[in-house]
Amino acid sequence: ADTFHFTRASLPRNMIENSMFEEEPDVVDLDKDSTVVYEPRSSRLLVRGLGENDLDDEEEDYESSARLLGMSFMNRSSTHNPSSSPYNRQAPPRSCSCSSARMLVVGVFILVLVASMAMALYFLPGCTFTKAGCGKANSSTPMEPSYPNSTNGELFPWNELRLPASVRPVNYDLSLTPNLTSMTFTGRTVINMTILHDTKRIVLHSSELNITKATFQDKSVEVKVLEYKPWQQIAVSFPEDLKVGQVCVLTLDYAANLSHTYDGFYNSSYNDKTGAKRVLAATQFEPQAARKAFPCFDEPAFKATFLVRITREPGYITLSNMPQAKTTTLPSGLLEDEFEQTGVNMSTYLVAFIVANFTSITRNVSNTLVSVYSVPEKKEHTHYALDTASTLLHFYNTFFHIDYPLRKLDLVAIPDFLAGAMENWGLITFRETSLLVGNQSSPLDKQLIANVVAHELAHQWFGNLVTMRWWNDLWLNEGFATYWQYTSLMTEFPQLDLDNVFLGVRFKAMAKDCLNSSHPVSVSSQVTTPEQVSEMFDSVTYEKGASLLLMLKTTLPDGQFRKGLIKYLDNYRGSNTVTEDLWNSLTQVGVQESVSDMMRTWTLQNGFPLVTVSRMGGHVTLTQEHFLLSADNATHTSNLWHIPVTYVNDSCSSAPSCRQIFTLRNKTATLNVSDSVKWLKFNYMNTGFYIVHYGDEGWATLIDALKTDINTLTPHDRASLIHNIFALSRLGRVSFRQVLNLLDYATSETETAPLTEALSQLSSVYRLLDKRQEQRLVARMKVYIWGHFGQLMDSQDWGEEESVSRQELRSVLLEMACSLGRQNCTDQATALYDQWTNSNQTKQIPGDLQRVVFSTAAQSDLRWLSLMEAYSSTTYDSEKRKILQALASTQDPQSIVCTGLEGGIIQTQELPLVISTMSDGFAGHLLVWEFVKENWDRIIEKFPVGSYPIQSIIKSTTSQFSTQTHLEEVQRFFSSLKERGSQMRSVQEALETIRLNQLWMDRNLPTLRIWL
Repeated sequence: ADTFHFTRASLPRNMIENSMFEEEPDVVDLDKDSTVVYEPRSSRLLVRGLGENDLDDEEEDYESSARLLGMSFMNRSSTHNPSSSPYNRQAPPRSCSCSSARMLVVGVFILVLVASMAMALYFLPGCTFTKAGCGKANSSTPMEPSYPNSTNGELFPWNELRLPASVRPVNYDLSLTPNLTSMTFTGRTVINMTILHDTKRIVLHSSELNITKATFQDKSVEVKVLEYKPWQQIAVSFPEDLKVGQVCVLTLDYAANLSHTYDGFYNSSYNDKTGAKRVLAATQFEPQAARKAFPCFDEPAFKATFLVRITREPGYITLSNMPQAKTTTLPSGLLEDEFEQTGVNMSTYLVAFIVANFTSITRNVSNTLVSVYSVPEKKEHTHYALDTASTLLHFYNTFFHIDYPLRKLDLVAIPDFLAGAMENWGLITFRETSLLVGNQSSPLDKQLIANVVAHELAHQWFGNLVTMRWWNDLWLNEGFATYWQYTSLMTEFPQLDLDNVFLGVRFKAMAKDCLNSSHPVSVSSQVTTPEQVSEMFDSVTYEKGASLLLMLKTTLPDGQFRKGLIKYLDNYRGSNTVTEDLWNSLTQVGVQESVSDMMRTWTLQNGFPLVTVSRMGGHVTLTQEHFLLSADNATHTSNLWHIPVTYVNDSCSSAPSCRQIFTLRNKTATLNVSDSVKWLKFNYMNTGFYIVHYGDEGWATLIDALKTDINTLTPHDRASLIHNIFALSRLGRVSFRQVLNLLDYATSETETAPLTEALSQLSSVYRLLDKRQEQRLVARMKVYIWGHFGQLMDSQDWGEEESVSRQELRSVLLEMACSLGRQNCTDQATALYDQWTNSNQTKQIPGDLQRVVFSTAAQSDLRWLSLMEAYSSTTYDSEKRKILQALASTQDPQSIVCTGLEGGIIQTQELPLVISTMSDGFAGHLLVWEFVKENWDRIIEKFPVGSYPIQSIIKSTTSQFSTQTHLEEVQRFFSSLKERGSQMRSVQEALETIRLNQLWMDRNLPTLRIWL
């Protein structure tokens, strides 16, 4: 059902779509002189009315909702009677002469009196001043809206960042001619559209495109295109209404430069095996960059079909979403490739095309031709991706009961690509490091490739087939794709050991979501500016979204989750959704309790709960509160969640059948257990998104149980306890002494999940102390780590290891051992590196050990130089990335970060990785912070404000500061940026984190000095 969902009845209560606020078409008569000038929003009240839509029976509800957004509604009568419209311009009164001086004085007095009254009324609190006066606060009679000026000085006929809902695109016919010598392109876009509401304007998006010609309907009739660059919008106005149901055609010719950043239609280059430079052009449109390649209605809900033609030189191939239909030789000698029209409606951000010199391998899977493309030199590295994609395509087709709808699926490795991958329908694009892997690479390297492929294939259903209506519900795309990447791989590739990775992902999501600067998974507040949209691509949207789906799945009866998802996909295939549509679909398949009631408490408020357990005999009291890390205690909320509390006890604690469940809806509830139960462990396997505090007695009992029999709890439950107690220490609910008491059991630990979590937490503490230059404590911390884990570190084998889980553990143990200078580790790593270089890199280093071996070698000047040579020459992308991390981990990393900004040997796409790696080291962390400050403007030229790379750079450079001096410095720098980044959520997160680091240090330094 390719319906266009803009009916008001389906709008969520917490979000009013633009269709409600489209102005009356005759607000501004563009044929007449106008004195209305554009003013900034902050300087005057902008009042919006229904305009082209009459108010329906739900007028009162929508009016209330609009008032919450600070908007006033048009009086119903004014929508029916043009003459009574407050928007109508009155002709100026004819001039007349006064008969006497007395009349003149009286007239002046009256004018002064009226003006005074008007001013008094205007400044009355809560008064909306309109032509009709001030009847009540926020009167439903609006004042005249203001409109911005177009680039040519004329009024632009729209004043919203979101497009009006009066026009729906049906089909795009795109013709593009890129020139890879001049790095420019020309294009023609023919848009077939239908009119949904009477309107005198068509408004759409265009950014950095020079529109050279525009025609409407009959191509011989040119129309004027107005442009408002700040909002990347263009418009065509008409003297008469375009009527409901009318079918229109707008043709736009344009020219532009290929983008030099990583979005839009951008140019890229690489050196082939002979050293020759090769150029290519590729696209990255998500979230809002299709408008940089062709004029379009660049919002997710404006779905349409697309027909693409690309002109190329004979030495290149072209790819787009659909299979190629034909190739035509043009008189110029160039070739025009035409692709089939899409058989599905697509959002603009999923359109893609590539012009390059790539080769491919292919396979037919369930009537779909699956291909993996790469530069010719790396063709032999594509086989694992093809195998993985083929297996997963079959899995998703079967599991969702809906076959992938296109005849082909291309996976393309692009040498210069910022994101990990992009799910364009039928043409998925990847970084080379996210798709290419040698057949001899380690299982751990293959795990990364499988993860990314699984994520992007899941998007073909969650995101492409069914798309969120707007970016505030981005989690419906990314949360699902993240959930399915782990679930599908755990089913189809159990040897890759994804359950441990998924556990770490849930811990990561909590680290962000426990801050004040976090946001709800489904954001009800405004997400409109490009920066706000970009910032939705974060850990809360991806990892928390996936974590909530796991919790829901494990809460529902067997099979209900799958049935509900199939219902959701079937109900909304080809259209757009909001979060409530998902809950309704799950409820429709027979779930007894309203899923919506439960899940709203998790998706509409930020953060997660802390469940505190207290026990008196057989009575167990559970109390919930918001787990909020705050440097002051003034911001705690009274939020409540519907928590599916799971638990096991000492009589049955490890098997899934042992799990019991209790729903905690209120602030406090009581659970009854047998008096004979010695201990309870809550949040079985850590499938719930909450933290548990057991109280002093409860923690002591659990610690004793682990010391008596480590296997009494599953490895995931042991990791959960370690994670929770460190989190509670950061909250100030337990002392660091209690943390160390729990870790005493870990001398007997051998499993990957708990050891990885323990070492990760200890490493964070170690780095904080190191950056604070607490040298005595740093030395003691090192002794503590060696005392607890040194024997396990020394016992690790340095040869080939098949188990992914053992590889994960070994790499974590040895990376910490070598970074702390443990002699046994550094000797082994150096010996392996020398064997590798002496054999001309033919004696392979096991993939999971490459990073520790390279990083250890990089501490020597001579070996650092040889690593730099290896970085330039290696064709193995996973190896190349680990070498880069090693080069950045040196004690003198300055040249690396500058090279990363310039591009060249080290691609600019790798700059966030370089900065993150440098920030971990003592030598690099201050240097890289200075670098970011000095080069901020150049950095945001490469990476958009609010984008994930910018979030990463801010977090990595500031998250280990813990002094007032650094807090003030960070605050001062970001405040000075103003519109260049000062308002980003990640800046607030950085400031919060520094304050919390300060607080943690103040609380725990005395304990550490005693106990380490």
